Amino acid sequence: MATRKIPIWLIAISILMPTSFSALATTATNVAIPHISGYFAATADEAKWIVTSYMVANACLIMLSGWLEQLFGRKTFIKICISIFTLGALICTFAPSLNIMVLGRFIQGVGGGPMTPISQTVLLSAFPPEKKGVAMSLFGFAVMVCAILGPSFGGFLVDNLNWHYIYSVNIPVGILSFILVTKFIEDVKPSTNKKKIDFVGMTALVLWLLSMQIVLDKGQQYNWFDCAWICWLSGFSLVTLSFLIVWEIENKNSFMKVRLFKDKNFFIGTVISTAVSMVTFTTMYLAPQFIQNVLGYTALLSGLSMAPRIFSCIIMLLAIPHLMRIYDSRLLISIGFFFLGLSTFMFTNINLAVSFWYVSLPNILLGVGVILTFIPISALALGTLPKDQLANGASLHNFCKTIGVAVVVSMSSTIVARHSQIHQNYLVDNLSNFNAVFQTKMAGWTHTFMSSASSSFAINKANAYAYKQMITQSTLMAYVDAFAMVALFAFILIPLPFFMSKDIK
Repeated sequence: MATRKIPIWLIAISILMPTSFSALATTATNVAIPHISGYFAATADEAKWIVTSYMVANACLIMLSGWLEQLFGRKTFIKICISIFTLGALICTFAPSLNIMVLGRFIQGVGGGPMTPISQTVLLSAFPPEKKGVAMSLFGFAVMVCAILGPSFGGFLVDNLNWHYIYSVNIPVGILSFILVTKFIEDVKPSTNKKKIDFVGMTALVLWLLSMQIVLDKGQQYNWFDCAWICWLSGFSLVTLSFLIVWEIENKNSFMKVRLFKDKNFFIGTVISTAVSMVTFTTMYLAPQFIQNVLGYTALLSGLSMAPRIFSCIIMLLAIPHLMRIYDSRLLISIGFFFLGLSTFMFTNINLAVSFWYVSLPNILLGVGVILTFIPISALALGTLPKDQLANGASLHNFCKTIGVAVVVSMSSTIVARHSQIHQNYLVDNLSNFNAVFQTKMAGWTHTFMSSASSSFAINKANAYAYKQMITQSTLMAYVDAFAMVALFAFILIPLPFFMSKDIK
């Protein structure tokens, strides 16, 4: 009996719907953190665990997805992931306390983590070789565009409804996705080769990720390596990572196929893809923070400032398959890095009087750069791997991107905090009675405040206002420094794609 031929567009919709909402939920949470912490009467540090728990579970399951797919079979594993993600969304929607909320986010991470690599595997397997560019364009739309849309989507829900809707919207989507996967995704049966479970490697992975994430989250709060327990935990994290790498290389039953990095295209492609994610998510993390904390915009406006990159992403997604057929993919990636660097460098010109549209303008170029790098590199990095290693390769590829994002978000926060202090030390020298410009400003502010208060109160208020302006300016300069470093990082990587081979299977 002949098997029915399922249209590839139905396969694409079925697998990309849950993947896109997993990416959307990840970034939509970022703009809602202040509202969630207020709802549960939690501090900012406590609320961070809402993000941390998701990232730890996400990273672990991304790495385990190839092994779990072989264990359960492709269709069964996808349905399990969708069910777990939907359950997590349900718990987050009705969470009565912060602890339950963190648990819900952890469960969401368990279900959402494998969706990115497994959707990449399904698309590359379903689409013919000549349409791999189209497959990666669809994948890029689900992952990158929806991740970019997340802050705007989350900001709209927070400002017009409440933060619960960020999670409740995933419940009907999860149910529909479950039905579509059941009907239209072709199954790949579980592996008949009975392999021993790599408990040692899995334990090392979990211990490394947990210790690393705690260090990244708490490092700035406890002044990094000035704190003894941060030093000990960092050392423990480094030891477990070293053990994990050696164990996975030497162990025949390893779940993390580290040996795939022997493939030059896969290794360089993973480095490039991780760099693209780091640049993209740094701007996605810092720009809304600057708009909300320094300029005082709402969560919705903060999200909308990044909306222009959505349109440039969509336009480029339509164009990139044709560009990949005409031009060398390595050239497109290098041009993409140039756009990433240029757009990020434009953020270094921001000031306290900057308009909303000026903040939005670099995002258009950023969207162009993201697609020019993200789509070709996905095809090049995985295109030279054997078909039976695609799932393992996609898992390792996306795992490295997740780790890169976790590291760069923490480091960018540290740069802003530390450089803000450095600039304060320089700016405070100008707040002197021997500075004629400062004295003129102080006289003007004092005169203004005396219209509604006594002279002594007006002087104190003028001093407080001067200090506030110094803090604001030093914070602004710190953000500029962070953007400049990211731009330099993108420019340095421009020649790297040409070390890859352009021939893929």
